[in-house]
This record gives sequence, C-alpha cells and structure tokens, in this order.
Amino acid sequence: MKVYFYLLDTMADWEYGFLASELSSKRYFLKSKKDLEIITVSCDKKIKTSMGGFKIIPDIEISEMVFSPDDFLILPGGDRWFEKENEEILIKSHEFINNDMNVAAICGATIGLAKHGALDSKFHTSNNKDYLKMVCPEYQGDQYYKDSHAVNDKNLITASGIAPLEFSYEVLKNLHVFSNETLKNWYNLYDKKQPIYFHALMKSLEI
Repeated sequence: MKVYFYLLDTMADWEYGFLASELSSKRYFLKSKKDLEIITVSCDKKIKTSMGGFKIIPDIEISEMVFSPDDFLILPGGDRWFEKENEEILIKSHEFINNDMNVAAICGATIGLAKHGALDSKFHTSNNKDYLKMVCPEYQGDQYYKDSHAVNDKNLITASGIAPLEFSYEVLKNLHVFSNETLKNWYNLYDKKQPIYFHALMKSLEI
C-alpha cells in the first residue's frame, strides 16, 4: 500500500502534522500494515518550501505515480492551489474521485478541487461554503456541502484547515492501519487531552 503525499510551496505544516507523523513512524500500526510506503510527489522535483519554512525534495513527479485502488493521495492545504503548476494533480485527483479512489484534501486543497468540479457529486466540506462559492464560480456542489470539521464519503475525505486532527482520523480510519481501539484512543488523547486516553492507547497496543 502506498500513500502519495503531494508537496507544494506554502503547504500548511499543521494540517498534515498529525498524519505525517503517524504514517512515517508507524508506532501504533497493526503489525500486518507496516509495509505501508510514503511517497512524496509534486509537479516537478524542485525543492518545495512549507509555510513553516521546511524544505522538502519530492521523491517523484506526478507522471511517475502508479496508483492502485488501495493507494491514497493526500493533498495538504496551501496558498498556491490556483497556480498553474498544481493543475495537473487536481485534474488527476478529479479522475480518482470519479472512480471512488482514495483522495484526502484539507483546507486550500479542497478549494482547488472545487474549482475543478471534483466536489460536485460527493459529500464534502471546506473552510466555509459561502467562501467556496465566492472564490470558485465553477463550484456546483453546494447541495453536497456539510458544515463539519471533516467529511468522509465514498473514499473522498475533506476537512477544514482548523481540523487537522479530524482529517488525520478519517484518513487513518480508511487506511485501516490502526486497530479500532487504538484509533479511538489516539483521537481521544489529542482531542480531550486527558491521561486516561494515553493509558488506554498504550493498552490497546497489547491486544
């Protein structure tokens, strides 16, 4: 199983922090799922600089992706989703979404998808419906919009930029890399910030 992580300049570090940490460390993974591979992908192989100033060299270009039904594409938020350089991945994402393949987008990435019509037929969310309609006149999916932190519909996961935890939870749930008990306690630990959930999380790993 491969997780393709799209890189773009200005990507918002906090929006993918929970998810990237867990997918890379595999510290709470089921033993049978530890073969998961993370591949960073971008429009080219030039260094991409995050909003926090971190510089990352993509592993591959978009044309090198080999995407299977079990794979996942992660689209982080950022300020440059309307730039021409990111159109190719949005077009490819639209194709994946139409074929019920796994795509997860947060914050600015949802706006890029909306501009390309990729949110017009599945339930989704973003930062705000009115804002989405204002910046994307092409957007026709308002009847599918939900005022939720994160929405998971037919392998399309979308989230607001203020909901990185909920975003990560939905992706981890669809990846099936944690046990149900581990995932529940992992989420509760960061959501409720109570020691009881840390102990429950540790106990879930013993099962």
